[in-house]
Amino acid sequence: MKRIERIFAVIGLLAVVVVAINAVQLPEEEVKVDAEQIEEEKLINDYNVYALPIPEGLNFAGEPVPVENPDIKERMDRELLVNTYWQSNSLLLFKRANKYFPIIEPILAAEGVPDDFKYLAVIESGLTQAVSPARATGFWQILKTTGREYGLEVNDNVDERYHVEKSTRVACTYLKKAKERFGSWTAAAAAYNAGNAGVSRRMKSQNVDTYYDLLLGEETGRYVFRIIALKEILKHPAQYGFNFKKQDLYEYIPTYKVSVDSAVTDFVAFSERFGINYKILKLHNPWLREPHLNNKSKKQYFIDIPKEGYYSLGK
Repeated sequence: MKRIERIFAVIGLLAVVVVAINAVQLPEEEVKVDAEQIEEEKLINDYNVYALPIPEGLNFAGEPVPVENPDIKERMDRELLVNTYWQSNSLLLFKRANKYFPIIEPILAAEGVPDDFKYLAVIESGLTQAVSPARATGFWQILKTTGREYGLEVNDNVDERYHVEKSTRVACTYLKKAKERFGSWTAAAAAYNAGNAGVSRRMKSQNVDTYYDLLLGEETGRYVFRIIALKEILKHPAQYGFNFKKQDLYEYIPTYKVSVDSAVTDFVAFSERFGINYKILKLHNPWLREPHLNNKSKKQYFIDIPKEGYYSLGK
């Protein structure tokens, strides 16, 4: 009996030794796979998507958003989620806002338009010189007929819808007229998208007088909520998970203005007189649409020239 017990003990010891040897001699590939799996799981767990609380006191231009209404809450939630988790686009908006808000903000203030309307330009164009399928153009997406109606020069040679300062003033004029007509800045913002006549017609047919009570199509129905969502995200980056340093943002390049009251036959040569090239001239004056200025009427234009030291030119 004791002999059998000794035999089983020896067999058990051998089994332990074999297991230990196999553990030490696991193929390198298997060890590598396990490490990769662990790292992959770690990366997956490091990225999390959260539901977003609706901020308290939401407003547009000081006018409260009635999020106590379930449909308003859902529409607001949608825009906060879409714009928070479209990270690449939203991060670009942070960068561009740092560059262009210093131009837009003082004009809004001088024109008596609430500062919140700078976010309208954000959702209209992403603060780029965009052209829509309907040919609405520039930061404020102004149609050719509207631009001309409000005093902008719009032709093949000069298109002031691309002029940030001038187009901002036109947008302000339009918005103030809409505010006077509808009695609220929220409705004025909606009218910027759907037109004064369109908003007025819908209010009359539905017997309501506020944007939040209107049944609207997809675009205008989302419009004000998108503005408010971008306002919240751009004002509170850390709260929505955006991380950047000041040096990551785009900078406004200071310029000085050169008065021109005659034709310019060659903007390449004109640019070189000021130590820049044609590309840089166009970057700061996108409203100059051709490499020359006709100016048969001897109109006075002001061309922005970047101050020295911001660009280095190759030869």
